[in-house]
Amino acid sequence: MKICLATENKGKVVEILALLNGLPITVYTSRELGIEMDVAETGNSYRENAYLKASAYAVQTGLPSLGDDSGLEVAALDGAPGLFSNRFAPIPNATDQDRRAYLLSLLTSKPRPWTAFFTCTICFCLPNGRHWFFNGRCDGEIIPMERGSNGFGYDPIFLMTGLDKTMAELPDKEKNKVSHRARALQNTMPLLRKLIHQGEY
Repeated sequence: MKICLATENKGKVVEILALLNGLPITVYTSRELGIEMDVAETGNSYRENAYLKASAYAVQTGLPSLGDDSGLEVAALDGAPGLFSNRFAPIPNATDQDRRAYLLSLLTSKPRPWTAFFTCTICFCLPNGRHWFFNGRCDGEIIPMERGSNGFGYDPIFLMTGLDKTMAELPDKEKNKVSHRARALQNTMPLLRKLIHQGEY
């Protein structure tokens, strides 16, 4: 099976490649296929954004495509940054560090613990338009000091429930078992195995 990842986020690509390792699947990004893609995330939900990306890539590349949308939801901020997690800091060309700093600036005056969760929705879309959705979630809390150097995004300030480690302190092998994206992708595996077994792709 050949599939295209509907993302240009290098961190996501690395994670997804590791999670799919072991399946008889050849994974491409659109850049590896020589196709430039820029899909606007205009949906009103993770589900809608995941579908927008996966369907656009499937049509453009002619390959089954896997798209995801994920976000961090903080209770003290009424669920923000949520859908806008990657576009949260109100400055142009914001870095991951900028987004973490801005989030913490909003939380400073609020009582701890700052409970939160990461959520991920994956859409797997075939070129004929047939598609499926899968979800994953990881609970924890935001902490004021960064810990760990692995991962990306909000990982260094997200302390995972029951582990006493931030997501950035987890080795890749461990993160790929418990992260929100890992859980969503694990839920996708039965479908991928079924399609491979049936020889559809």
